[in-house]
Amino acid sequence: MDFYTTVLRKSAGYWVALCLENGLVGQGRNQEAAIKQLKRSPLFYQSIKSNLIFTMLHSL
Repeated sequence: MDFYTTVLRKSAGYWVALCLENGLVGQGRNQEAAIKQLKRSPLFYQSIKSNLIFTMLHSL
């Protein structure tokens, strides 16, 4: 996919950026910071997923 849809919403003094295609979110004090966090969230998600799979395999 060449593009992603992002919805920005202000909530409790922070901006929340939501990617509609993958459900990932980012939060910041302004729109730019929220989008920056959103762009970093796939890397964070992948690291958590990798650690979870590693933990599950070693607990068998």
